[in-house]
Amino acid sequence: MSAGKYAAQIVEVPDHGIKLEPVEGTTIPDGANEVNLLGMSIALALGAAGYHHHAEQRDPELQTLDALLAGDAVMPWKPTEAGSTAYIVCELNDGRPRCEVRPTAE
Repeated sequence: MSAGKYAAQIVEVPDHGIKLEPVEGTTIPDGANEVNLLGMSIALALGAAGYHHHAEQRDPELQTLDALLAGDAVMPWKPTEAGSTAYIVCELNDGRPRCEVRPTAE
């Protein structure tokens, strides 16, 4: 994975889950391994921040990791506090992304 930063606003989609809206200048990986590693790191960070799986099941044909990272898919996660604004911020270094949920994209 190339060095860089992935940052996206976490947007709640009522009754469906969350959507990630990448901020300008963010790095979106395109290799399958890099996408999977980033997707797993994001899921771990969301879980650590108190996000839970929404009852709605994921549609694997439409809700892919590529679509999630690009901001084109809603995934079945819900925040513990509805209506809050948060960002997922990931440092993309050495093939092991490190992600956390923050109040800002910085």
